[in-house]
Amino acid sequence: MSKDPHKELTDIKPAKEFFIGIDSDGCAFDTMEIKHKECFCPNTIKYFDLQKVSKYAREAWDFVNLYSTTRGCNRFIALIKVLDLLRERREVKARKAQIIEIPQIVEWTKKETKLGNPTLEKYADVVQNDIVYRTLAWSEAINEDIEDMVSGIPPFPYVQESLEKMKPTADIMVVSQTPGAALNREWEEHDIKKFTRLIAGQEYGTKTEHLKFGAVGKYDAKKILMVGDAIGDLSAATANGVLFFPVNPGREDESWQRFHGEALDKFFAGTYSGAYEAALIKEFKTFLPENPPWC
Repeated sequence: MSKDPHKELTDIKPAKEFFIGIDSDGCAFDTMEIKHKECFCPNTIKYFDLQKVSKYAREAWDFVNLYSTTRGCNRFIALIKVLDLLRERREVKARKAQIIEIPQIVEWTKKETKLGNPTLEKYADVVQNDIVYRTLAWSEAINEDIEDMVSGIPPFPYVQESLEKMKPTADIMVVSQTPGAALNREWEEHDIKKFTRLIAGQEYGTKTEHLKFGAVGKYDAKKILMVGDAIGDLSAATANGVLFFPVNPGREDESWQRFHGEALDKFFAGTYSGAYEAALIKEFKTFLPENPPWC
């Protein structure tokens, strides 16, 4: 990756008529559950002193990252949301648990769009704050656990078949908030990196920026499609005025079969937008509630 990831995205020149951006965790790969339940959440409990309320920490982490409108959000944004939810939960208050405040991280996420360890390291060097150091250690521990634990998980059925089908006609880019090292490792492990023009992780900015700098203005807007499993993916597509195909959480196999057998043909034929896309998005939103069940 270059020193200016936005420039690297901007410098990509179209080779095909169409562009398709694909999210990775939970969308192309069935890795969301293992990463969040076995790597993210245990480290959050450990590094942010949530042992006293570990049950509620797990519920909050899973809701924010897997089972709600914020599914798939950046890990630092997720941390803020989880701690906020715990701070307000009745059962947590009843146990007199003191939920740590992380104002320095909140401030950093408001100013920085490339929310990853490299930019957090630079921020830590500037502010030299214990909370920032703790958050960086937490994030590094997560990456280490993912590298150690997450392997041998293939793409969902029909992902490779879909990549093979779109490759002759579309430029393909991975659009993700996962660290680039993990993305490259997973796409290489299953020999599907070869289908992509670029793998853009959190170091390249937000998903909205990935599409903005990598695709918008280079292709006709109705020839740009974002494939994702989270409201954030839909928001990135909407913000850029491009099309969206939802991979429904819990129904990923069926979604990819529909994409391969139906939606992709409509996209290439120019008949995807309108009623068909709207119906898919309406169905998609039913899978992701906004409010937690304990509220």
